[in-house]
Amino acid sequence: MEVNVTPDLFYSPVIPFRFPKVTRDTSRLLNVIRLFPACENIVKVWSEDGAGKVVEIPADMTARDVCQLLVYKSHCLDDNAWTLVEHHPLLGLERCLEDHELVVQVQASMSSDSKFLFRKNYAKYEFFRNPLNFFPEQMVAWCQESDGSIPQSQLLQNFLNSSSCPEIQGYLYVKEPGRKSWKKLYMFLRRSGLYYSTKGTSKEPRHLQLLSDLDESNIFTIITGRKLHNSPTDFQFCIKPSKVRSDCKELKMLCAEDEQSRTCWMTAFRLLKYGIVLYQNYNVPQQRKSNPSHFSAPVRSVSENSLVAMDFSGRTGRVIDNPVEAQSAALEEGQTWRKRSQRMNVLGSPSPLHPSSLSTVIHRTQVWFHGRIMREEAHKMIIQQGQVDGLFLLRDSQSNPKAFVLTLCHHQKIKHFQILPCEEDGQVFFSLDDGATKFTDLIHLVEFYQLNRGVLPCKLKHPCTAVAL
Repeated sequence: MEVNVTPDLFYSPVIPFRFPKVTRDTSRLLNVIRLFPACENIVKVWSEDGAGKVVEIPADMTARDVCQLLVYKSHCLDDNAWTLVEHHPLLGLERCLEDHELVVQVQASMSSDSKFLFRKNYAKYEFFRNPLNFFPEQMVAWCQESDGSIPQSQLLQNFLNSSSCPEIQGYLYVKEPGRKSWKKLYMFLRRSGLYYSTKGTSKEPRHLQLLSDLDESNIFTIITGRKLHNSPTDFQFCIKPSKVRSDCKELKMLCAEDEQSRTCWMTAFRLLKYGIVLYQNYNVPQQRKSNPSHFSAPVRSVSENSLVAMDFSGRTGRVIDNPVEAQSAALEEGQTWRKRSQRMNVLGSPSPLHPSSLSTVIHRTQVWFHGRIMREEAHKMIIQQGQVDGLFLLRDSQSNPKAFVLTLCHHQKIKHFQILPCEEDGQVFFSLDDGATKFTDLIHLVEFYQLNRGVLPCKLKHPCTAVAL
């Protein structure tokens, strides 16, 4: 029996048109979707505030691509520091995915309670910029054998060259399987795996036992603290076989003497496992600047290279190279603002948009301000985002309700500086050097110390940021 279907059946006037008018922004998003037409895999990513975002991605989408997509969708600035974190709450482990890793493939090896976090990590490739800070000479075997200082370019080349045989050596505490006790052993990290010596510091083949290989394993930071595993120090890390989901017995729990040695072991593990691929990942952002992708956000970062002191008093502006002159110019500008606000105060009481009232709240709109978080939470955020020099955040003081605290990382140590309010001629200013340098608001204070070290151990360079997905 033949059934004739008329075209009218396909156009029902009662069904509303579900798609909005295509604007400039939506057309850009359509370009993103066209890049990945066969989206069949669902991935959920969580931000630091507990909010989650579901994205549909193809099987060949890398961690870098997912980060770029989230940066675009969340309207945040892309400074090439964003990363996906593989988080295992039950095991108390987490690690940053390498930019080239396939997200769907990593998700397939995770348990149901595990999740991805979207977070900044400024230290992801810091070892390419300052390798000597990451590899102490006493831990690099060929540095000991050469008996001299090693150029940093040669140090990295030894790790990246697949024909070379670099080796990291030193003491580590190893957790004994099925027990809470730890044993101190002399370890050797090579391309073939992590070994321990059965006889002191001997590296003779007959004295070496393989603890873990590199190819089928990943290295994680332990985030549960030393009490859970009764570890001898706070500097724990773990080697987890890729196929293991939630079996603690298969984990190789390790503990270093200090943060520098832990960083050395973990960085060397990544370099020996991935080699030149890591260097290619590091170089991609520079290539992307000349060939922007369809969903790349505007690249902007605040650093000592992008902020300079300027003098616009003449017909043309000029860069102030002398730091003493720059500080004098900043103080003079502060005095100008002070006099302007005083004149406005004389004219009448300040309105809600008056500069004198804005100065007490305007900082709350900044990515580096985190409100009433505890000191421990500030420490945790700094550690999670990389512990590089100049990583900072501002928060409300717990001891003084009118004061604020600058939390700053320098040489892998976290320091706190109190910012106190001070009053002069009826105007409130903020200072962290007992009034020697005063600012009308915290934004001016941060901008000044991004340009000038002042009383701080280093300039403010990287804002500690938490984005809402």
